[in-house]
Amino acid sequence: MRKLKFGFAAALLGAALFSHAYAQSVKDSAKAAPKTAGDSTETRYFAALGDILGDLPVEAFIKETRQGGKVTSALIDVCYSVNQSSDRKDRFVVELKSEGDKFVGNGQTLESKAPVTVNLLRKVANKAIAFEGKIIIGGVASLISSPDNTDVGEKEFMQTQVVDDDLVEAPKDFTQVSPQSVGIRVKREGFTDLVKSLKSENVQIALDSIATDCNALRTGQQVLRLLVEPARAAALAEKLKMASGVVATGWTNGTYDMERAVRFATGDWNSGGKFDKDKFAAALSSAAARAMSAKPALSKWNETTGEITLSIKRPSQLAPTLELIETLEMKALVGPEKPGANDRMIVWIGVPSSKTTDESSGAHLQFAENSVGEEESTFIDDDSIVKALATELKGQRWDTDKGSWK
Repeated sequence: MRKLKFGFAAALLGAALFSHAYAQSVKDSAKAAPKTAGDSTETRYFAALGDILGDLPVEAFIKETRQGGKVTSALIDVCYSVNQSSDRKDRFVVELKSEGDKFVGNGQTLESKAPVTVNLLRKVANKAIAFEGKIIIGGVASLISSPDNTDVGEKEFMQTQVVDDDLVEAPKDFTQVSPQSVGIRVKREGFTDLVKSLKSENVQIALDSIATDCNALRTGQQVLRLLVEPARAAALAEKLKMASGVVATGWTNGTYDMERAVRFATGDWNSGGKFDKDKFAAALSSAAARAMSAKPALSKWNETTGEITLSIKRPSQLAPTLELIETLEMKALVGPEKPGANDRMIVWIGVPSSKTTDESSGAHLQFAENSVGEEESTFIDDDSIVKALATELKGQRWDTDKGSWK
């Protein structure tokens, strides 16, 4: 199933997009050992060290430079959550000095500037390497016990570090990225000023994109994701490209599913050379109501994101004698099929939510959404809404197997 995903999950993500900055930072982070005649120098990595900072989520590795099979220098690179419940990360890189089987070093964290002391014992056992010892960050000590580590070469290690931020600067169409989801790759020193500058723009910021993650700490660049009305997205991306510290702008994944998308010609829905939102909203509400044996209720456009929220109502079938009302509410996004094109558009239909209420005269019954211990209910069998809309718009649906419009 192809989906347009945000992630404000995550959520995460080829090698062609792997940041050169990260690759270079890994290569430059340790001092190269001098070569001597008859000796070969190689670099090896231990990339699965386990829970080396207690319960804190950690991404860590140890890099060793060896000459003639002997470790001549090493470093430890640790990116970790600042606490168990936070998505914000901090990082330290400490060069380690060899004292026999011991590795020791001092440094500080990148974000909080807390002092770091590393003291590790390297043991060889059964063709594997174990690391034991202690890491102290800002006075807080963590005991290290990382057994059964095997090393990998630099090429293999780099392949495991590939991070795809999903930013597409010039998409050919909007089947893989969303026309409302703008991404800005910015140097970290310019990140805060960029975010503050958006107060004057009519946009929504993906909350999860403001948290510092390990990729940002290791590349020095962070991707901020915004939701904006598709008609304004291209101009906004072009404007933000000129902001201080911005490396690239483009489009990213969204939350809508291509299986719930309909492509249609815009000719019948234009008025005075512009897309007629009121006419389209009426058609969308009417199609959804017919498909669900309901009546149109409310519809409202979000001028910030370009989405429409509509609701339809029908008699609830839970307990017909109570004469309750079921309200189905859903969001939809309408945008161009391709950047700069206006002959065809795509509408993505969100999955409806259902709510049952008592709308009779006088005092009303009140209902809890779910009983204690019950799983959350989901609305099913609503594909008929998408089918009805495709018929109403004389449009096409997406074939996920062929990756093309039917």
